[in-house]
Amino acid sequence: MLSKHFSRLDEECRPVLRRFLGEREVTHVGGCPCGENMTLRVELPRTLGAAAVVLRVIRDGDADRDFPLSFVSTCEGTDRYEGILPTGELCGEGGGLLFWELLFLRGVNTLFSNSLDNWHFSLSPHPDRRFRLLVHRPDFRTPAWLGEGTMYHIFSDRFCRGEGPVRLRADAVENPDWEHGIPQFAPRPGDPLPNNVFFGGNLWGVTERLDFLCSLGVTVLYLSPIFEAASNHRYDTGDYERVDAYLGGDAAFSQLVAEAHRRGMRIILDGVFNHTGSDSRYFNREGHYPGVGAYQSQDSPYADWYTFRHFPDDYDCWWGIRILPRLNQQNPSCRHYFTAPGGIACRWLELGADGWRLDVADELPDVFLDELRQAVKDSSGGQAALIGEVWENAADKVAYGKRRRYLQGGQLDSVMNYPFRDAVLALLCRGDTERFVRVLTELYATYPRQVSDSLMNLLGTHDTPRILTLLGDEGAGEGKSNAALSVLRLTSEQRARAVRLLKIASVLQFTVYGFPSVYYGDEAGLEGYGDPFCRMPYPWGREDGELLAHYRALGRLRRTCPALQGGDFRVLAHAPGSFLYERSKPGSRLLVALNLSVSRVSYQTPGQWRNYLTGRPLRDVCTLSPGSCALLLSEDEGGAKDAGNALGETS
Repeated sequence: MLSKHFSRLDEECRPVLRRFLGEREVTHVGGCPCGENMTLRVELPRTLGAAAVVLRVIRDGDADRDFPLSFVSTCEGTDRYEGILPTGELCGEGGGLLFWELLFLRGVNTLFSNSLDNWHFSLSPHPDRRFRLLVHRPDFRTPAWLGEGTMYHIFSDRFCRGEGPVRLRADAVENPDWEHGIPQFAPRPGDPLPNNVFFGGNLWGVTERLDFLCSLGVTVLYLSPIFEAASNHRYDTGDYERVDAYLGGDAAFSQLVAEAHRRGMRIILDGVFNHTGSDSRYFNREGHYPGVGAYQSQDSPYADWYTFRHFPDDYDCWWGIRILPRLNQQNPSCRHYFTAPGGIACRWLELGADGWRLDVADELPDVFLDELRQAVKDSSGGQAALIGEVWENAADKVAYGKRRRYLQGGQLDSVMNYPFRDAVLALLCRGDTERFVRVLTELYATYPRQVSDSLMNLLGTHDTPRILTLLGDEGAGEGKSNAALSVLRLTSEQRARAVRLLKIASVLQFTVYGFPSVYYGDEAGLEGYGDPFCRMPYPWGREDGELLAHYRALGRLRRTCPALQGGDFRVLAHAPGSFLYERSKPGSRLLVALNLSVSRVSYQTPGQWRNYLTGRPLRDVCTLSPGSCALLLSEDEGGAKDAGNALGETS
């Protein structure tokens, strides 16, 4: 009887929740500055039978705290309650993550709010999904240039061979076949591999191609590791104080910085600070460096930088990979080498870098990230960027049993947006509109606004199969040997479908909140299954012209549309297989509509619009054929405010 009665109440008597920061009503709540209390206003039908409303707040490690809401007024059968969520009292100056819910007290039973999307909620007779609120430091700022940019991710050995002095290590091998060469691979995925075969891409080559990158609208270069190392991927750092001689050394880096900055481009370096190579000046297992490394002697100045279970051969490694001994960042001497003023992080900023992407950020301790941010921000006047490799929602991430505080204002500016990538693949490969919309709204409602505006939106990296390959073959060669994958390519039918879907994926990548990060060669149509085949040399002279033109058009849009520079984001309508969202700033509106269903879909879009993808004007209604998208720029003021209120299908 209770279940039946509750179902009727849930449908007919659901309360309305409104939130205010100061006097301003907010339509979404991401992070909240500590000390800026949030006012909650609840309007509930009297037929719900609630005699009181209580706010319950939970913080990690603390007991639940209840705050009764005050009855304010009643009007035409609707009661209004108000209360304050006191962020300063609950979190202190450093911020924190709060979970909260509303209790509707009804005598013999209590109903609980059940968060649907961190904004709306249903009612439940038992506690279920709570709201989240990330409270951040009031002085939390992110560099404006980061969110306004378009990033291009370069795998240093595979982008371009440039003219300039380089020097290859004696124990390395060069593959001269840039156009048709296959990266070195192990018999089976995951088997050990020396990774000592290089194709010869270098920083001189990046400098030579800066004008090409400008034509794509690129404003930020993200370089895979450039420091001296034994492998072609260079995630096994040998010396953090020198640019690899095969990339052109420090001289090539200096020229790249000068030419990039002259064009208004910023440079992000890959900070691999969790581990070194075993072949490094610090560990020196192979004996290639003149000093005494930690592996060679317990009297080495670097001995305490690593953790030995039994000296010298039993030591802590990253994921058990013996060539990647893990650094002990709890050791002050080790940590300060990177984080102190004048340390590695600040040194390369002073030499022209504009920020760091932090490899495996989950494995870096809080004390390291705290010190690193302080040093980097002090060194750059707050203008250098810190981006973390985090694969999940970074607001409530738990790593190694500990809640991380990446985005509370004392550590990272932004993270790699892998949840976006996963949602795009679910959308385009399996038609999962609901997941795509849920992920976008959840992140936007969870992250501080300055983080949402600075998210690194990616479709692929050196760690993932090529996006074009996944869109054409979602199985990504499952069950095939590396030898088979090394030569496997999409069929002409698969590739045509993949190109069509990649155009849609890139429209989403360039228009959601945050900034796009294009993995080198995606715009040229590079294919490739998992590592190392996602790291093929750039196909200069053999680019897919259709895709290249498409990416250039999106790059122009990023530069010229103010709504994409930190504008608000709002999903206006969605249904199975289709959705419509808006980016907006005063005087600038952009609508993005997608239809993956089998029928035509129409959206009401009051006002005058122009489809940026086709150049065609339209008024009041946008109709999409199956498998298509539209990118609508407003041509009058106020044209988007009522868009998406109606969604209809036509046969």
